[in-house]
Amino acid sequence: MLDELHVENLGIIESATIEPGAGLVAVTGETGTGKTLLLGALRLLRGDAARADRVGPHGDAALVEGRFLINGDEIVASRRITGSRSRAYLDGAMVPAKALTSTFEGVIEIVAQHEHVNLGRESALRRIVDGLLGAEGITARDEYSTAYGVLADLESEASTFGADERQMARDLDLFRHQTAEIEAAGITSTEDEELTTLLRRLRHAGEISESLGDALGTLDDDGRAVDLLRAALDHSRTAAKLDPTLEGLAGRLDGVIAAAEEILSEIRGALATVEHEPGALAAGEARSAVISDLKRKYGATVDDVLGFGVAAAQQATEISEALERVESISGEIAAARVAAVDTGRVLAETRRRAASGLSKAALDRLRSLGFRDPALDVQVTDAPPAPGGADRLSLTFASDRALTPAPVAKVASGGELSRLVLAIRVAAGVADAPIVAFDEVDAGVGGATALVMGEQLASLADTGQVLIVTHLPQVAAFADRHFVVDREGTSATVRQVKGAERLAEIARMLGGMEESERGRLHAEELVALAQGRRET
Repeated sequence: MLDELHVENLGIIESATIEPGAGLVAVTGETGTGKTLLLGALRLLRGDAARADRVGPHGDAALVEGRFLINGDEIVASRRITGSRSRAYLDGAMVPAKALTSTFEGVIEIVAQHEHVNLGRESALRRIVDGLLGAEGITARDEYSTAYGVLADLESEASTFGADERQMARDLDLFRHQTAEIEAAGITSTEDEELTTLLRRLRHAGEISESLGDALGTLDDDGRAVDLLRAALDHSRTAAKLDPTLEGLAGRLDGVIAAAEEILSEIRGALATVEHEPGALAAGEARSAVISDLKRKYGATVDDVLGFGVAAAQQATEISEALERVESISGEIAAARVAAVDTGRVLAETRRRAASGLSKAALDRLRSLGFRDPALDVQVTDAPPAPGGADRLSLTFASDRALTPAPVAKVASGGELSRLVLAIRVAAGVADAPIVAFDEVDAGVGGATALVMGEQLASLADTGQVLIVTHLPQVAAFADRHFVVDREGTSATVRQVKGAERLAEIARMLGGMEESERGRLHAEELVALAQGRRET
């Protein structure tokens, strides 16, 4: 419920704080005092658009704050409006206005003349009808919810496959071809570099052989180079015998001879390995072409090509598995849809029975509210499975059976709409929203009908908090709490009235007799009558 409401500079209300409390809360006052501004404050708190003209003459900004108790939790919401912008807050934190809308959706409902309200929305009508379902209907709804959940999950899974089966098959063939081509080539990560070196050797085999031959000839002219080094070694050893400090020189010469012999051996070996076979060069060139073609298609380097092959193989596996799943999931979806339709049909039938009972009860309430022979029908028709059910709900209404019933928003006037909503809420036994506010619900109502309206509003308040802006003393007499809006010039204030003050206000509403003893006695009698009706 709305536990506390604080308003500053909203229209002509300079500053007001009210604690509505549970039950039926009446707001009264002379015409033009600004009573509906309190409902305007509720609209702002539930996230409705903020208009700059709502800022009053008592400052540069308007402020609306509300503390709500919802399902045991305390929520504090506020709106601050200036001439150029509005800010919204939840529990002290700045939020977008749409956050208020999502927070209070289904919590606050305001019924006013010329306002499109929840009864025009199928979701709200479905919640009211479902509130009347018995054990069988609740079981049917649970079974449908389970069946539809399975269908929705399968359809969601199917949607992840993306392309159609033909496209998936084409993609599979492509990825398999790419994988096979790369695997068939049998390339390794080092082959490209090794092949480049090999081709350079094959292409320049003649020059390499000639150069190696010249090097060998220079060093190995009948062994002359090594013989000369050995002769130099003999001389250095002779000198070392005479001068031991020269032993190191002899040792180095010995090492040079060993290195020279090793070099000669390597040159001979390299010369023997130089290939002059034309077929080897052709084979190398062909292998290089294969690798170049793969790099042109799949990556700048051999590693890139190999990586592409691994990815293509993985994609081929995934598509293959997806195609297998596509074949099986189609049958599963068909079976799940049949289950959703079957359970939805059972649920729709239980809703039809509940809707029929609601229509009859609401018609009785409408007659007591001043409609002579109204027509009202809550219809449940079959529809494709959807989250709420495999049905569509609609409400048609006519103030008289001589007229053609039509959707509520098209045929009901403001006063008719308010009484219609009241009749349906009371007939359903619960309010669709825990906080329901009625503005001018008493339009065109008076006498005994007004008493019935007050009684039904009080009945509705037994299951939720009901706020009503009213001109009817018969309605105000049923209130659990009563607030009066007073205006003096451009400033309005709000006060709670009890006891004698409340009787004076009801006497004023009865005909401006707040100062007369007869008016007070009449007010006393009306309040006693209302309380007596509430007790019974």
